[in-house]
Amino acid sequence: MPYRTAFSHVLSSVIEPSAERTGTEGRFPRGAVTALGRAGLLGLTVSADLGGGGLGLSEAAEVVARIARVCPATAAVLQSHYAAVAVLEVHGSRWIRGEIAAGRHLGSLALTEGAPGERVPANGPWTPRSTASRTGDVVALSARKREVVAAGEADSYVWSSRPLAAEDGMTLWTVPAHAPDLFVPARTDGAGPYGSATSGVVADPVLVPADAMLGEDGGGLGIVLGTVLPWLLELREALGETAVHPSVAVVADAGPDRRPAGALAS
Repeated sequence: MPYRTAFSHVLSSVIEPSAERTGTEGRFPRGAVTALGRAGLLGLTVSADLGGGGLGLSEAAEVVARIARVCPATAAVLQSHYAAVAVLEVHGSRWIRGEIAAGRHLGSLALTEGAPGERVPANGPWTPRSTASRTGDVVALSARKREVVAAGEADSYVWSSRPLAAEDGMTLWTVPAHAPDLFVPARTDGAGPYGSATSGVVADPVLVPADAMLGEDGGGLGIVLGTVLPWLLELREALGETAVHPSVAVVADAGPDRRPAGALAS
């Protein structure tokens, strides 16, 4: 079945009927996410050789834009998912990409740190405060993330930290969302569309295997600027201001003179 046909069916039969309750009651749109997964939309941008749709940013933007007109919360969730998948498609394991292609895995981004409402640091909105320490084949990540879409609802996060060994920069990891010692506070940040489960996430610490690293140690900022940010900005263009991802809002609020070197203009 062509993806547009499958998508139209999910939109009319699942997302539209539940959109009002999602928006008024603030319930995470689990039914919509499940239906999108079964219809192949979660795996839309995963390589076809793993069972995904093999499509790209323009098709993802079309899907998110159509959903945003009906249910901003579901659109925000899918926006963060597609941006996370863009990283995982290049740097993630074959297993997790296969799970996404099969519609069984929802990803999200955990890149922003600090207290809600805190001013953007002068040295960049994604400057990591999170620490990472390695013992053998295990890495302990300690952090207080904020404005994580689908917090506690996603299956994994693309997570940033300070490097293990590099002198500066950022390192990215795949962190299972239901790992022990990973907590979602009962009180949310208040960011993101109502129902998108946008909240802080605390690692105290969370343990991940060393091979959960995405890319090279210290090379995470290049991945964020070269992959995550272009996807989020393109999806924002498709959405207008309906469901802007918090990471895009942080960059926009920073102003052109305070964005990381190489960041795209909004």
